[in-house]
Amino acid sequence: MKRVIPDKTTGFDANAFFSKPGSGLSVRDYRNREVVYSQGNTADSVFYVLKGKAKLTVVSSRGKEAVIAIVEVGQLFGESCLLTEQPLRLSTAASVQNSTIARIRKDAVLSLLDKEAGFADFLIYYLITRTVRVEEDLVDHLFNSSEKRLARALLLLANFGKEDKHQPVIPNVSQETLAQMVGTTRARVSTFMNKFRKLGFIEYNGGLRVNGSLFKVALHD
Repeated sequence: MKRVIPDKTTGFDANAFFSKPGSGLSVRDYRNREVVYSQGNTADSVFYVLKGKAKLTVVSSRGKEAVIAIVEVGQLFGESCLLTEQPLRLSTAASVQNSTIARIRKDAVLSLLDKEAGFADFLIYYLITRTVRVEEDLVDHLFNSSEKRLARALLLLANFGKEDKHQPVIPNVSQETLAQMVGTTRARVSTFMNKFRKLGFIEYNGGLRVNGSLFKVALHD
């Protein structure tokens, strides 16, 4: 019987699976800003965020750094190692806050894909949603202003539209990181953030609180 790609209701419990160390799978805690792997390292494992967040960055040959993703609880990173033609890491991964991250070796992943239908469905679903997100990010950078890109980045970090994961208060995200995410300067991010605060779109209260009214900026033509 043909297997249907699952949605959010898939029966595979990824958190439970990645929380239990076993053959090829280990779990460890990372301090804030601790490096998980570096650009140019051997790509031999896939990672899963159990607690906290991870930031993926790339550095160009000229030394310019860019943030390509913020990976949250329930998400994978480092999955490009599954490609035989990609032996080295193309980015650096580091924890954004104190985090717990599972690591599963490439050979263990490939073995599970053959043996565990639930795991295969989970991985397929994740890769499809990641591809859609990358396409959306590309369109955002090509056609939207830096102000709209910043608004969208803040809404994504707060998980607006995901009722089960909505997190209006974003901890430990610097303006420098936001600038790297949207492809602009820290000074422009500071200007936009002050504007958003004055308009009531965001608040600083025990962290950065993002209000739903910020959609007015993200959706404005």
